[in-house]
Amino acid sequence: MFFKPKKTPPKREKPLSVPDDFWVKCPSCQTILPNIELEKTAKVCPKCSYHFRISAYEYASILLDNGIEKEIGKELVSVDPLNFPDYKSKLEKYRKLYGMNDASVAGIGHIDGIKVTAFFTDFGFLGGSMGSVFGEKFYRAADHASKSRLPFIAVLFSGGGARMHEGIYSLMQMAKTTVGVIKLEKAKVPYITILCDPTMGGVMASFAALGDVIIAEPGALIGFAGPRVIQQTIRQELPEGFQRSEFQLEHGQVDLVVDRREMKKTVSRLLRMMLASVL
Repeated sequence: MFFKPKKTPPKREKPLSVPDDFWVKCPSCQTILPNIELEKTAKVCPKCSYHFRISAYEYASILLDNGIEKEIGKELVSVDPLNFPDYKSKLEKYRKLYGMNDASVAGIGHIDGIKVTAFFTDFGFLGGSMGSVFGEKFYRAADHASKSRLPFIAVLFSGGGARMHEGIYSLMQMAKTTVGVIKLEKAKVPYITILCDPTMGGVMASFAALGDVIIAEPGALIGFAGPRVIQQTIRQELPEGFQRSEFQLEHGQVDLVVDRREMKKTVSRLLRMMLASVL
């Protein structure tokens, strides 16, 4: 009598795990989107054109041909002049989390072959707030641009304004960055600012508002104090869309509102016109 050997049951494959960041929900239209598809559209929702906040290095990779080719002031690190509670630990946490020393990145790159100096801020790092390192990086980048006669581009995600942890040292950066812009003006170097969501406080009250051309991304919150603070102060209803890019364009506070997917093409065209006028 022969017995058929029992068949070995097939091994069950381990269930596929989906990374936590695989899907993203659009805050505007609530559409669930695969992150990999969103990256193809410069982190702009393909359904409703909502512009997601992105990091400084991400924006650099979108705007510049090869990202930042040479950084300016990368080694600079903020100190704790006021011994502000938990400030040192917060800085260390964000440095490890984002791989950058502060809320800004400055450097040299190209836009459609045009060599430029660029400055990017990162909302994820303490709200993109302006501390001593932030201001020093901007000044060094502007100084380099004026001496090298390279166009200067500033891309801003800064909702924190001047960083309270550094007190008066932060407020001084409003003057320092403005001096940097004056250097650009004297050297007749084109200066373009790109205001993203949000651009507020001391950043907006200084160098952000001084561009030869001021571009805003759609729907960005732009101003000094936020609409809730203003409404509570004046105790009046504010107009619909108050302080958003489109409102600021209508009232002459910005020159253009440009979709991020068209930003590089727009900036390239502007640079060629501006450079032709100063050469």
